Amino acid sequence: MERRAGSANGLEETLSAAMAAAQAGDADAYRDLLRACMPVIAAAARAKGIRGEAVEDVVQDTLMTVHRARASYDPARPFLPWLRAIAQRRAVDLLRHQGRRPKEAHDPIAYEGRADDSQPAAGQGVEERERNSRLARAVAALPEGQRQAVEHLSLRERSLTEASALTGRSTGALKVNLHRALKALRSALAQDRRDGDV
Repeated sequence: MERRAGSANGLEETLSAAMAAAQAGDADAYRDLLRACMPVIAAAARAKGIRGEAVEDVVQDTLMTVHRARASYDPARPFLPWLRAIAQRRAVDLLRHQGRRPKEAHDPIAYEGRADDSQPAAGQGVEERERNSRLARAVAALPEGQRQAVEHLSLRERSLTEASALTGRSTGALKVNLHRALKALRSALAQDRRDGDV
């Protein structure tokens, strides 16, 4: 147990130092960092239930996020929890995406656990598309800061830290923009209902 803890501490120190060097412009340290992150990311993906080739997809998506968000990493804080949080979010994103894709007809496992095979009620798909279309129009009509807050925090379910790194806005500004955006969306959608569009 102590040996494993020592090994984890050593990895933390190595990765933290490599990230700090990479932030200072050391390209070799950055390449070494990304290479060393791969098994950590893969383990985090597997822990979330990702299997097979999809693990590599999560690894690649996570490395891209690390690359985009590397300036937001604070060298005074532990690196591994930061990395694992990103990896877990990318794994969840992939699971959500897979959940939306139609299942293959020849995949017997895809149909296990289904409550019933009933078809949606007639017109249900049309109503859902119309609702989604109204919501998309309402989001598109928001001011840029509010729209970014909704897209990153609500629709893509990114953390405040990730959204801040991607948008260049402070976490406080993102919180305020999200609050204002949700209020504006409620008002716009309520107006649609009053106008009979819902």
